[in-house]
Amino acid sequence: MRIGELAALVGVSTRTVRHYHHLGLLPEPERLANGYREYRLTDAVVLARVRRLVELGLSLDEIRDVLADERGRDLREVLLELDADLARQQEAIATRRTRLAALLKEAELRPDSAVSPEMADVLRELPAGSRFAEFDRELLALVDTAAGEQERARFAGMLRSFTTREAREGVAAIYTRLDEIADAPPDDPRIAGIAEDLAGRIPAEMAALLAGQRLDAVWLEEMPAAQREVFKLLVTTLKERAC
Repeated sequence: MRIGELAALVGVSTRTVRHYHHLGLLPEPERLANGYREYRLTDAVVLARVRRLVELGLSLDEIRDVLADERGRDLREVLLELDADLARQQEAIATRRTRLAALLKEAELRPDSAVSPEMADVLRELPAGSRFAEFDRELLALVDTAAGEQERARFAGMLRSFTTREAREGVAAIYTRLDEIADAPPDDPRIAGIAEDLAGRIPAEMAALLAGQRLDAVWLEEMPAAQREVFKLLVTTLKERAC
C-alpha cells in the first residue's frame, strides 16, 4: 500500500507518517523502482501502536523538547506534569491502570497486548496457534487500535458472538481450512465452501460492515491468493444478501 492508504487505514495524516519517519518511530521502506514506497501490514501495525501511545498521553513534542531544551527542563518534569493532567481524569486513569496491571502480570507481552481491554477479552477467547489465526489477531488488533473509543467497544461487541464454546470450535475449524489453502491457486475448489461457511457464521451487524468493504481493500491484498478469494467471495455474497 502507498503512504496515503497507510495513513487512511490507521486514521492519521500522511504528514504524521512522514513526521514519525523523521523521528525514527516508524521505519521508512525503501523506494521501489517506480519511486514509490510500498508499505505492508506490519508498517500499519507499528504506526497504529505509536498512535495508541500518543492517545495514552505521551506527547511527541514534549519528548522532542526534553531532548532539545538546554535550560534544564528534564523528562521528570514532563512526566510530573503528565501525571497531574491524568489525575484530573480519574475515571480514565482507573481504566488505564487496571489494563496496565493486567499486562504486567503476563509472563510475556504479546504483539496484541496494547489493545483495548474489550478487545483483549475477545482475543483471549478466540482460537490461536494457526497461521491464519495469527494474521487475524494482528488485523483485529490494528482495527481496534486505529478506531475511536466508541468504535472500539462496538467492534469488540460484534466479535463476542465468536467467543462461545461452540463458536470457537467453528472458528478454529475455519482457521484450519484457511491454513490448508494458504499455498493453493485462486481457483481452488475449496474456496466457495469456506466462504459459504463463513457467511453463515457472521452476525448481522458484522455482515453489514463487511458488505461495505471494497474488493480491493488493503487488508485483502495482504492474504495469499486463495485466502484472498475466500474473502472476496464472502464480501460479494454479503453484498448480494444485503440488497
